[in-house]
Amino acid sequence: MAQAGNAFYDSPRDIPAIIPVFPLDEALLLPRTQMPLNVFEERYLMMTDYAIHKDRIIGIIQPTPKRDQDIEEESDAPDKLYAPELQQVGCLGRISAYGETGDGRVLITLSGICRFKLVKEIFTDLPFRLAEIDCEPFVEDLIEGHGEGEVNRQELLDTFSSFLDANDMEADWDSINKSSNEILVNSLSMLSPYGNEEKQALLEAETLAQRAETLVAITEMYLVSKNHDGSMTTLQ
Repeated sequence: MAQAGNAFYDSPRDIPAIIPVFPLDEALLLPRTQMPLNVFEERYLMMTDYAIHKDRIIGIIQPTPKRDQDIEEESDAPDKLYAPELQQVGCLGRISAYGETGDGRVLITLSGICRFKLVKEIFTDLPFRLAEIDCEPFVEDLIEGHGEGEVNRQELLDTFSSFLDANDMEADWDSINKSSNEILVNSLSMLSPYGNEEKQALLEAETLAQRAETLVAITEMYLVSKNHDGSMTTLQ
C-alpha cells in the first residue's frame, strides 16, 4: 500500500482554482493513495499533456448516474462525445509518474492530494473538461494522518478478513499490519469492488473514521447478499 505525500500543498491556496477533470465511473482516488491510469483516448491524452505543462494536477470525479433521457440522447447521437453530469465532490491527483508506450498510450500515476467541491464547469474549446473547484471544505485532507486515532482498526480488519474468506482470497497481512490507519482505510476503500454510489459515499465521508465505518457497513451488506444468493456481485 503505497503512500503519496502532499509535500507541494500546505493549504488550499497552493492548489489551482481551475483544473482539468477526468470523469471515471466506479473510480475512487483518496489523499495519499496512488492511482495508475492507462490513458489512450485522444482528448484525455491532450488533458494529460495540458496538466503536465500546467500544475500536474487532474481531478478524478465520478459522473452522476445516467437518466433515461441521457441514454436516449446518447443512443440518438452515437458519434457525439457524451458529456455526463458530474458529482459534486471529487479528488485531486498530482501526476507523480509518467511514461509513454510505443502504441500511443500514456501511463501515468496520480498521487492523491485532497478532495474538492465542484463549483462550476469552465466551458472552453478544449476537448476535455475544466472546472472551478474549492478545496476549503476538505482542508484537513492535507494533514497527513488526520483522524487516524478515531478509526476502529480491528473492526475494519475483521470485516476485511471476512470478505477475503468469503471470496477465497488472500492478502499480504505483513504489509497491511504495517500500514497506518489512514493508508489502510483509504487503500481498502479504493480497492473495494463496489459500484458508483458506494464509491461516492466513501469519498464523501466526512472523516477517516466515518469512511472506515461506511466501508464496514457496505462490506457487511455485501457479505449478507453473497451468503444469500451464493454469487459475487458488485453492489449497485
